Amino acid sequence: MSTDLMPNRFTPGEATIPPRESELIARRDSVLGASYRLQYRRPVHFVRGEGMWLYDPDGRRYLDFYNNVPSLGHCNPEINAAMAEQASRISANTRYLEPRLVDYAERLVATFPEELNRVVFTCTGSESNDLALRIARLTSGREGVIVSSHAYHGTSAATAMVSPNLGDAVNLSPAVRMVSLHGPAGIPEEQAAAFFEQQVRSAIADLNRRGIGIAALLFDSIFSSDGVWVDPPGFIADGVKAVREAGGLIIADEVQPGFGRTGTHMWGFERHQVVPDLVTLGKPMGNGFPIGAVVGRKAPMDRFGATARYSNTFGGNTVGIAAADAVLAILHRDRMLEHAHAMGERLKVGLEHLAKLHDGIRGIRNAGLFCGIDIGLDGMGGASRRAMALEIVNLMRDDGVLISTTGANEDTLKVRPPLICQSEHVDRFLESIECALKKAVAQV
Repeated sequence: MSTDLMPNRFTPGEATIPPRESELIARRDSVLGASYRLQYRRPVHFVRGEGMWLYDPDGRRYLDFYNNVPSLGHCNPEINAAMAEQASRISANTRYLEPRLVDYAERLVATFPEELNRVVFTCTGSESNDLALRIARLTSGREGVIVSSHAYHGTSAATAMVSPNLGDAVNLSPAVRMVSLHGPAGIPEEQAAAFFEQQVRSAIADLNRRGIGIAALLFDSIFSSDGVWVDPPGFIADGVKAVREAGGLIIADEVQPGFGRTGTHMWGFERHQVVPDLVTLGKPMGNGFPIGAVVGRKAPMDRFGATARYSNTFGGNTVGIAAADAVLAILHRDRMLEHAHAMGERLKVGLEHLAKLHDGIRGIRNAGLFCGIDIGLDGMGGASRRAMALEIVNLMRDDGVLISTTGANEDTLKVRPPLICQSEHVDRFLESIECALKKAVAQV
């Protein structure tokens, strides 16, 4: 049974920790629950953030190339000012009439295909996925859910039961079926669509045979936890069609790829030319302030609302709406999608150049500013590839650049900087990964 749930974590005794941080770790351990983890072999200790940078108590700065939560930069002054102004007047909930809530809801749904014209607000992506599952199960009258084989969709009891990424110790629902992706399965891209459709149809058949039926296909449209499998665009479309034919709903989890990260589209599902029934939002929606949402078609939203109650005290609170409204305004005003696309291309070209110069990079996949970099040498086994990827992550941490790993074997570097990153930040990242790559290869 797998219990190594966070490979890129601090393990006591693995590295020398300065006294100040050792004391703080000891205090954490004496009061916080054991489920918490610290990242990196030598945990990072931050006291301030600004834009692309995080600062430790000694003033050393670290380039954040991992954090998609403050997608418009740490401590964005415009967003902070919007929250402060709203908090100085009133922080209320959705049970009271409030114009800004409606204004933002109208602006948000305007970024979606016209079929998706209703929104319900939550606090987190986990709550969003939890609610979307409730809606899908009630409106379909079935329980079955199809997810990718290493998916992560949240921390609530319901979402943990559809998140194989959480490890063998977390039981999946008996109504869950996992489907493999072409990349991890070694299937060529030209066969990706047929492979995905076949997997989905087999899962539907099994659910039907067991009397469970299909309620939803739930997918992260960039398959980030599976290793960032972004291409070919549209490979999920026939699988989506199969679910609809069987009476199930389509839920696109946009918590990681949403709000322009892919560069070419506001929402990751748009790259695949499908229109889901429900879309779940979280993390970057408020640039760090906890706010999420479910955006969906009118019919399932109406059916759910007529027979069930969803009342969330903090979901859609006025301070969160102020933050989210500022985020959306900046995304449009500063043409952040075009910027993310341009920086993503610069990142990809730089990585491809490094791959030609040095051993150790087996594959590069990106959509805008979301990138997966497969690590390993020819003939290297899975454990060794994973160790090499973690070594690179920690060498870069020591160099002041933050990334992490992903994928079933954790041998893929996960790179997703704030969308505001500039050319000099991309170049600094490339310089750091090249140095770490050479050191990691030399140690093999």
